[in-house]
Amino acid sequence: MTTTDPFQFRGGETWRDPFGDYRRLRDDHPVHEVDHPDFGRFWVLSRFADVFDAVRDTETFSSAKGLTPGDDAMAMFDDMAAPIVMMDPPEHTAMRRLVNRPMTPRSVSALEPDIRHFVDKRLDQVADSGWQDIVELLFKPLPSFVVAHYLGVPEEDRERFDGWTNAIVSANAEGDITAAPEAALDLFSYASELIALRRSGPREDVVSDLAGDPNVSDLWIVGFIFTMVTGGNDTTTGLLGGAATLLSEFRDQRQALIDDPSLIADSVDELLRLTSPVQNLARTTTCDITIDGVDIPKGQKVLLHYGSANRDEREYGATAAELDVQRNPSRILSLGYGAHHCLGAAAARLQAKVTLEALLRRFPNFDVDPDNATYAPGTFVRRHQSLPFHP
Repeated sequence: MTTTDPFQFRGGETWRDPFGDYRRLRDDHPVHEVDHPDFGRFWVLSRFADVFDAVRDTETFSSAKGLTPGDDAMAMFDDMAAPIVMMDPPEHTAMRRLVNRPMTPRSVSALEPDIRHFVDKRLDQVADSGWQDIVELLFKPLPSFVVAHYLGVPEEDRERFDGWTNAIVSANAEGDITAAPEAALDLFSYASELIALRRSGPREDVVSDLAGDPNVSDLWIVGFIFTMVTGGNDTTTGLLGGAATLLSEFRDQRQALIDDPSLIADSVDELLRLTSPVQNLARTTTCDITIDGVDIPKGQKVLLHYGSANRDEREYGATAAELDVQRNPSRILSLGYGAHHCLGAAAARLQAKVTLEALLRRFPNFDVDPDNATYAPGTFVRRHQSLPFHP
C-alpha cells in the first residue's frame, strides 16, 4: 500500500469532503486490497452493484465475526451475548422477530405527535436567536429521545438516560466504548433495573417484548440496549446534519420542498442516500470468492463502502452526486438491505420527515455554515459534531 492509496479510514476533519477519493475507488479500484498497520489485510468494495450483492448474501458475507476489520472485532463481547447486528440467519431472523413489533412503520407512526412536539419545543429556542449549534440543540437530543421511547425508559429517568447516552456515543465515536466506563457501568446497572420493571409491568416497547420471552436472557437484552444506544443515535444525527447542509447547498431543491411539503417524506431516502451516516461496515467471507476478477480468500474481512456505493454513477446516473428531492431512488444502502435492513429505519425516516417539515415551515430561509462545522471522530459514522445554524 502506497501513500497515495485511495482508501483511508476517516474521522473528524477528514470526513469533510471524502467524495473525490470515493469516486477514484469506484473508477479505478472497485475491489481494493488494503494492508492496514492496525487492522491487517482486508478488501474494500466501493461500487453499488458489488456492495448490494454482498449485503444481501449473508451466507457468503457473514456478520458473526464483527462489523469492523481486524481479528479482534468481537473481543469486547466476550462476556455478553453477541448483538443482533452481529448475528447471521437463522439466529438473526429469530431474534429480529422478537424486537420488530414496536419498530414497524405502523407502530412508529404513533410516535409522530410526540416527535413533532419535541422538535417544535427545541426550535422555539432559536426563533429569535442568532447563530446557534443545531446539532446540540436538536439533531443530537432528538434521537436519544426516540431511543429512550422504544426501550421503554420512564419519563422521570430520561435526563439520566440522555447523560449516559451522550457519554457512550461520544466514546463509541472515538472507537473505544471503554472510554466512558462510568456511563457504561451506570447504564448496564440501569438496564437490569429496566428489565425487571418491564417484566413486572410490560408496556408497548422493545424491552417489554424481550423481557416477556423466557428464551431471551437478561444479558442479551442488556446487549441489545447498548446496541440501540450506540446504533440509533449518531446515525440519525448524521442524517439530520447532512440533510440541513445539502438543503443549504442545493437551494432549488429546498425551494421545491417549501413549495410542495408533500414531497418531504419521499425526499428522505434521497437525503439518506447522499448522507449515508454509516459510511462502511465489514463482513467476513465464508468461502473463497471472486469479485470483478479479484480473488478474495475465505475468512477475510471485506469492507462494504456504503458511502461510496450510494453515489455510484453506475446506479444513479451522471447526477449521482447531486441532490434531487424527486429522484425517489428505488435502492439505497444507507439502512442496509435484506436480512440486515436497519431495525430503526422507520423511526429514522420519521424523525427526518418531521424535522425537515418543521425547519422548512418555521425557518424557510435558514442558513448553516458548513465551513465552520466540525465532524465527529470515528471511522464508520460520518456526522456533524457541531453545525452553526441561523434561523
